[in-house]
Amino acid sequence: MSEPRELTIKRLTMRSMRRGIKEMDLILQAFAERRLDAMSSEELALYDQLLSENDQDLYQWVTGQAAPPAPLSNLIQDISVTFQQ
Repeated sequence: MSEPRELTIKRLTMRSMRRGIKEMDLILQAFAERRLDAMSSEELALYDQLLSENDQDLYQWVTGQAAPPAPLSNLIQDISVTFQQ
């Protein structure tokens, strides 16, 4: 059984706010608040996958210190741009 969209967004928002490092809490919380409601089901699934990544890796990808894996590169770019706004 699939999770209702509203619950998916709430769950992803909570996971965005409760990371391992404060920097990623701030970055992903800002992204979640601005973008999750407008994302498609496929985009939400990819974001859910991204939230399983290590915070140290995520931070390096978002800040441009390391290249993200190809499947996540567009989403990482979107997170970087959204956070800088």
